[in-house]
Amino acid sequence: MPLGPADLAAIWLTLKLATLTTLLLLLLGTPIAWWLAHTRSRLKAPVSALVALPLVLPPTVIGFYLLVGMGPNGPIGQLTQSLGLGLLPFSFAGLVVGSMIYSLPFVVQPLHNAFVAMGTRPLEVAATLRAGPWDRFFTVALPLARPGLFSAGVLGFAHTVGEFGVVLMIGGNIPEKTRVVSVQIYDRVEALEYAQAHWLAGGMLAFSFLILLALYSSRRLRPAWGN
Repeated sequence: MPLGPADLAAIWLTLKLATLTTLLLLLLGTPIAWWLAHTRSRLKAPVSALVALPLVLPPTVIGFYLLVGMGPNGPIGQLTQSLGLGLLPFSFAGLVVGSMIYSLPFVVQPLHNAFVAMGTRPLEVAATLRAGPWDRFFTVALPLARPGLFSAGVLGFAHTVGEFGVVLMIGGNIPEKTRVVSVQIYDRVEALEYAQAHWLAGGMLAFSFLILLALYSSRRLRPAWGN
């Protein structure tokens, strides 16, 4: 068999991590993107820069500061210990936190672009029909932003699947607990097991291509709106 139990366990863990991270990021990133698209606050520029920071920072830098912050002497680590949650580094929960931070801009930016492209007119029309703020958001804004939601979900999922530096720094290399596909490929190459590495890397390549193909095909077929 080209792939062993360790490879399959890494694939399953990666899919579980990417799915959970994407769902949490959609819940967190949607209000952030909405606020950035409509606010006139002076905090908009700093918040935008903070959200986009993972795009320019090396993953090892993000992983290092997460490791320090969530460690026994870090503020997050002290908080989680006081709450009886233990420490997050080298756990699946730590991987989720690190993945959310690292993939945040890949979810927020497509949503932000969708909310900006929508404009204010649909919301103004809904307001004249006496729709409240929450009603306007859920019945007007979110349906119109559906292409952005799709792009955000796809990009967030794909980016989480492909990350290496952050997950290695914050999660280490614990089989069936924190060892994801990217780390498993590294282990296979380090052990000179190129056949298994080829299967894993080839699967990642095919997955990435299909994800991008689906994304660009949906954009090409998408009806114009908000123009």
